[in-house]
Amino acid sequence: MIPNSGVASKLALLHQINQEDANRIAAHFREEDFDPGDIVYKENTRREHLLLIDDGVIEVTRLNGNETSRPLMSYGAGDALGEGVLLGDSLHSTTGRAKTPVRAFVADGDALRAVLDGDPALKAKIYRSVIEHLAGRLNRLAPNPSPCALQLVPGNTRLERDLLGERAVPADAYYGIQTTRALENFQITGIPMSLYPDLVTALATVKLAAAKANGDCGVVGGEIRDAIVAAAEEVIRGTLHEQFPVDVIQGGAGTSANMNANEVIANRALELMGHARGDYRHCSPNDHVNASQSTNDVYPTALKLAMLASNTRLAAELRELVAAFTDKALAFADVLKMGRTHLQDAVPMTLGQEFEAFAQSIEGEIRGLETGAAALLEVNMGGTAVGTELNAPVGYAERVVAYLRQISGFPFELSTNLVEATQNTRGFVVYSSCLRSLALKLTKICNDLRLLASGPRAGLAEILLPERQPGSSIMPGKVNPVIPEVVNQVGFRMMGNDLAVAMAAQAGQLQLNVMEPVIAASILDSVRMMINASATLRRNCIQGIEASREHCRPHVDQSIGVVTALVPVLGYHTASRLAREALQTGKGPVALVREKRLLSEQQIQDILSPERMANPLGRSRVSTHRNPGTLSDPTVPRDSGPGRT
Repeated sequence: MIPNSGVASKLALLHQINQEDANRIAAHFREEDFDPGDIVYKENTRREHLLLIDDGVIEVTRLNGNETSRPLMSYGAGDALGEGVLLGDSLHSTTGRAKTPVRAFVADGDALRAVLDGDPALKAKIYRSVIEHLAGRLNRLAPNPSPCALQLVPGNTRLERDLLGERAVPADAYYGIQTTRALENFQITGIPMSLYPDLVTALATVKLAAAKANGDCGVVGGEIRDAIVAAAEEVIRGTLHEQFPVDVIQGGAGTSANMNANEVIANRALELMGHARGDYRHCSPNDHVNASQSTNDVYPTALKLAMLASNTRLAAELRELVAAFTDKALAFADVLKMGRTHLQDAVPMTLGQEFEAFAQSIEGEIRGLETGAAALLEVNMGGTAVGTELNAPVGYAERVVAYLRQISGFPFELSTNLVEATQNTRGFVVYSSCLRSLALKLTKICNDLRLLASGPRAGLAEILLPERQPGSSIMPGKVNPVIPEVVNQVGFRMMGNDLAVAMAAQAGQLQLNVMEPVIAASILDSVRMMINASATLRRNCIQGIEASREHCRPHVDQSIGVVTALVPVLGYHTASRLAREALQTGKGPVALVREKRLLSEQQIQDILSPERMANPLGRSRVSTHRNPGTLSDPTVPRDSGPGRT
């Protein structure tokens, strides 16, 4: 246990309450030490602790199943992590890992909430403080106008100069003056590029390919080229991502994003060559890192690469979802139920057939994504400003695209008309429309799941969804289909994002579309949400679904839909009269056929067997195959381009 005043004075959450209340909360903290590499908390696990860093650095990452994912942000002495535990025991959305030896003060969330629950007035103050602190966290990720706002480690500033004059830049920052100006100008979404690691990696990949091509063409000398290559490779491996703070939506057609990459890579290259950050005489963001390039070919190419990379993960997750539906289709292959059209009884089928149809629908959307992703493979690298190749040496365009193929593993091709390609956003529109189609399809499936699980007494109740949380603050015992509901909402957002992409695409003028940043934000946001939504649906819903056999079979036996099978034998009009009488009397159609002696018992068994009607040709409809590897399957060999240099 540590002195109450130690935590009370250091934890910002306690600064707005009186000393007595602050000490009551501070008394629950204990001191803990973490070694470099220790996991402090992990995403998708229950929030259990509030942590105050006393010394050291903790990196925050989003793993999504990849233990080597890149850091999103770093936190040091005085920072608190896990404030959300005061609001409830939800799951962590990120992972915290000790970057250095860390000494921290830690308190159990259950104990802290017990204190707050016993004092509503104190609880209100703390909740307000938590919300303000989390808002401040967002501001830290997308800094305020102060040039020193993103100074990750306290220190002095350095002066840098550009066309508009001088500006102070944090001495320890790898970004420079143009990134600093972008932080002042574009406080829009509160979401920095660092939260889109695929985009940061893609920018570094383009810079790496350009440096190699420039070296081959004699534009950049060997030492500078090697330093740029080494710096870009570091960014690709996941370092320095926190140095990309520019808002993902920005004016200037992506110039701020391009310059953010140029400055970070240039300053890291300077360090590798033994020079100080900001000493651009030896390696310039513009003259060297950006040589033979323009934002107008770098930025759209990086967007396409980022989207292809994220599409690979999306397709992989969707295949897992297909497998989950297929597993349920096999498990439910013998569960007879009524099929429905117009929300009315149609003809019998099996629950397995229904779930196999869900699986096949998503497989079709994966193929659609592959087609859409192929539209992203044509790039305009080497076109520079408007596609005329001004300032690019002969042979550069072909070389940079060849290196891009080799480094990324995607079969990029150089456009045959760079002027047209520089203004063309067709690939983004096509891919976005495929995401919209996926959103529509998955929304329909989730609507079906909600209908099939409706009840439990006054609905269809043919399936039982896993119970994830109480459904009502007023109705005891109510459990809602919260997982399909949240996936529905993701679908709605994705459809809105597709509209934003369409509006941005039509807003292009003359030789450039300056609206590409909102295209980037919309598509990458949709992919990220869909990856998470698909995984959530699979883990928290589909894998735990059970069939309600006691509801399914009686629906078949009492449904007038079985008379459809009598039409070839008795004729449509006789079958219609049977259906009408069944509705009026409440008798089952099969019972009426027996009562009227319209068919022999053997004929009834042959014609009206629900099993036969659900599968009249006796075929096994459930597919257990897996799609062959495609563009989004990293196991498929690709044209590797020129040998590595």
